[in-house]
Parts: sequence; C-alpha cells; structure tokens
Amino acid sequence: MQQGRARAVIGGALLALAPLAPARAGPAEDLAAVIADHWAWWLSVNPEQATALGERRYDDRVSDLSLEAADAQARQAKAFLDRLKAIPDTGLSPSDRVNKGVLARLLDAQVAGNGFGQRQMLFTTYYGWHQNFAELASNVPFLTRADYESYLKRLALYPQLNGQGIAVTAKAVREGFVQPCAVLGGFAKSITGVIAPVPEKSRFYAPFLGTRPADVSAADWAAFQARAKQLITGTLEPEYRRFAEFFAKEYLPKCRQSVGASALPQGAAWYALRVRQETTTELSPDQIHEIGLREVTRIRAEMEQVARQAGFADRAAFVAELRTNPQYYAKDAETLLATAALEAKRHDGLLPRFFGRLPRLPYGVKPIPAETAEGTTTAYYGLGSPPAGIAGTYFVNTSKLPQRPLWELPALTAHEAVPGHHLQIALQQELDLPPFRKYASGFTAFVEGWALYTERLGIDMGLYDTPEKQMGRLSYEMWRACRLVVDTGLHAKGWSKAQAIGFMHDNTALTDANIEAEVNRYISWPGQALGYKIGELKIRELRAKAESALGPKFDLRGFHDTVLGQGAVPLDVLEAQVDAWIAARGARP
Repeated sequence: MQQGRARAVIGGALLALAPLAPARAGPAEDLAAVIADHWAWWLSVNPEQATALGERRYDDRVSDLSLEAADAQARQAKAFLDRLKAIPDTGLSPSDRVNKGVLARLLDAQVAGNGFGQRQMLFTTYYGWHQNFAELASNVPFLTRADYESYLKRLALYPQLNGQGIAVTAKAVREGFVQPCAVLGGFAKSITGVIAPVPEKSRFYAPFLGTRPADVSAADWAAFQARAKQLITGTLEPEYRRFAEFFAKEYLPKCRQSVGASALPQGAAWYALRVRQETTTELSPDQIHEIGLREVTRIRAEMEQVARQAGFADRAAFVAELRTNPQYYAKDAETLLATAALEAKRHDGLLPRFFGRLPRLPYGVKPIPAETAEGTTTAYYGLGSPPAGIAGTYFVNTSKLPQRPLWELPALTAHEAVPGHHLQIALQQELDLPPFRKYASGFTAFVEGWALYTERLGIDMGLYDTPEKQMGRLSYEMWRACRLVVDTGLHAKGWSKAQAIGFMHDNTALTDANIEAEVNRYISWPGQALGYKIGELKIRELRAKAESALGPKFDLRGFHDTVLGQGAVPLDVLEAQVDAWIAARGARP
C-alpha cells in the first residue's frame, strides 16, 4: 500500500482564489488555463505537500481540517468542474482529452464526497491528522536555514490543526459518524506513542540530530534546537495528551457497535460512491463480491497444488507449518530489515529485463514507527519527492516478529518497493505530464492494481524459488481476493467482524495479527481495499489481450512501459492506452 500509506488529502489553508472566467482563446488554451489555475489552488490548500514539491510560498501554513474549509474547497472544485465541462472535446488533442477527463474525475470525487456526513470521520486505523503531523519531518526538505525555520513555525501551529480535528470529530460524535468499537483497541497508542520520554527522543526532534546547514551559525543552530525542545514539551506533547484525553473520555464511550458502513446515515449510498471511486468502475458491491468468490475458489485450488508439491497432505497442513515453524521468522528487528533490504536489492537487479524505462529516484528501507506498528499492516510505501530531495521509503513492520514470516518478503517487496509502488510512483513523478497528474492523481485501482500485478510478475522474475515463497505469493493474492468478499460483506451484506476474520483465516496463510489489522482497516476505511484486485485483474486482462493480438510481436517491456507511461489513470483510460499501443504495433485490439 502506498501513501498511503494511503494518506487522505484532508485540505489546507483556505484562500480566496476564485476561479477565473473561461477564456475564449480555444479549447486547448482554455484547458491549459484551468489546469494551471487548479494546480496553483491545490498547492495553496495543501501547504505541506506544496513544500515537498518545491513551492515555498506556503511554508508557514498547515492544513485546514475545518468543515468550513472543506465546504469552500468543494465549491472551488465545483467551479473548476464547471469550467472543464464548458470546454468542448473538439479541438483537444488525445492527451488533452485524457487530462481533462482525469481532472474532471478528481474534482467530481471531491464534490461528491463532501456531500456526506462521513467527511467528518477524519481518522481510521490507518491514518489520522495526529499521525500525519508526526511524519512531517519525513515529508519536507531540510537543506537550508529556511527549511528549519518553516518547520519550527509549523510545529507551533499544531494546536490550530489539532483543535480543528477535535472540533470536527466532536461534531461527528454528536451525529453518530464514529468508528466501530471493534477496531479501536490499539488506536490510543497511535496518539500517546508519539509522546517521548525526553524531547531529544521525539520524532519531531529528528531533523536537529543531523548536520547543521552551511547557512546556519553554531549559535543559531543551538537556538533552533532549544526552540524545538520547547515546542515539543510545551506545545506538541500537551496537544497529543489533549487528543488522547478527548479520545478516551468523549469518543471511545460513543463508538458504535455496528461495523458496516451501511449502518451509518446514508451509509449505503456513501459506500456505493466509495466503490465507484476506488475501483474507477461502475461495478456494484454485489458484482464485486461475486468476483471475489470466484477468485478465492481459483486461488485456493492453486494453493492446494503447491502444498502437495511441498509434501503436505493439503493446503491447511502446509499453512499450519508456515504459521508455526520458527525457522520462517526473524528473531530480531534488524534481521527482518536486513532480509527485506537484501530482497529489495535482488529485485533491483532484475528490473532492466522487464522495463525499458526506470526511475532515477532511489528508495530506502525503514521500520514502521513504533507507535503505529502494532495496529497497522505488514508494510507500506512512503513516496519521495525529487524536487525536495526526498527518497521513497519501503516501510517494514518490525513489531510482533513471530507473525512476520520471511516467506512473505518476495511478494511484499515486489508490491511495496519494486517493481510495485516505488517504480510506478517514482516514474510518474518524472513523466511529461501536468503536475496534478504527477503528484495528485493516485487512483487506487491503478496504483494498487499495478502493485498487485507485480507480485504475479514475480513469477516471470523468478522470485518464488521455494514452495514457501510460492505459497507466500498465493497467500497475498488470496488476501486481495478475500478483500473483495470481506469488504463488500462487511459494508453491504451485514457481515460481522468475526465472520470477516473467519473468512480470512480459512482462506489465507496470513497470521492472526495481520488478519486482525487488515480486517480493522477494511472496517474503518470502507471501499479502499477493493481497488487492488479489480485493478490487477484489468491489467492482467489487458496483457492477455496484447499477447493474443500481437503474438510474436508482443514485447513485455514495451507493455509495461505503456501501462506506466501515463501515470495513474482510471481503468477505462488505461484500456484505451493499451488498445492504442496494440494498434500502433500493427494489430487489432
């Protein structure tokens, strides 16, 4: 998963930037004006992301979580959408039509989502404003005096951000838009875990442990360090305690007993919207549920075959061995990280055989922060920023080591690092595309569908050279197929959490801790998990179509470059791209 770590862009400082009236120069020029105006506005309301992308005008601001800001931004999005609709497709190039369509879809999603009370639910088991802010130092540059000064200004603004988050959440509590009790067992630690025993140990102090910038004197550096310690102890930690107290005394007692989105006001309509947005299709929850059941049946048969080849009577016996034999688990965090890093480098060395174009931005391997590790998933990807000099990061969960099997690492690394998230996202940042498509159009069905496709590509790459690793890949594929069943089961068919956990336990080789964390995620973040398998199936379908149409002319590297060549797009746009590539090579799609 990416950046999400799947981070929701919640919004930013509110500016009075009214959309300009449509020009009359021509469709292409009008479109270019809308795209430019929209990007300037997007940067202004996402100030932290603006800094990471090299726009420094908003360095003294933090995101605005208020509902007033959300309403203003939705009105602004609607105004941009109206301008787009007024531009005829006639006179636009094919690439401009794609730009127009992608931007329209993003704006429409923003407008539609703001119409539901669920917009007040600002955190899941996977993200929240308090966690996003704790990662601020990882997402902005630290090269000059100005970087440290702006960072300190932002730290001082956390009471504003936290106050808005708590105010919106208090309103959500009054109106019943709360997370289920069943998923909140470890949430308090994601707040209190940020509080350090001494300021020097705080995540917020990390930038001041590095090398002093050349344009900062020793005296000023000491002053910066003192200011950081003061802010940590006098401002940040009291605010984290404030949120922890609010959560314990006001939120947790009002958590809901139901787990499905359909139990919320307008829940069925909201979930249907989430399904459409996350899959970029018109598939209904019932249709997706059936696709999931078919995939579960197919993958289960493959798992049975691998188990027999490994010398076990059946899949269940092999899975029991994989879950319990200590040889398959690292004894300490350093060993797990080292094994993941070695696996990542093995993948790096194979990439030129399968891709014609590779990204320049590197990536590193780090542990997931301790305060969130126990309640989150096995790994995730943190995107980098070439303009800000920030590398991508493959975050690995080093908590609960007896439940982090090494036989998962080939598939996990393919997904989160390369050829999955890092390769796709870093390439997207280098493409000759409008900035909003390079940095602000992460369609889940494409991004996660690609990452899941690369797990299967690992077969071609020779990653799964033991039955244990083969079962690891199949378990991961089964995991994503089960998501289609479980997510729709929970939110559209009345499933309980126990029913969802049972289905995952019966059909995957995931350990109990991973299953618990995953089901909590599906409950607290409806629909997001559906994009993976739906996107992967579409990419596999398009590859099969290209192989059939082109025969000996089929070029796997060319196919991959085509899929990645326009960045993240809706699945119907991707299909049009591949069809055009097939036609250009002299075949009928």
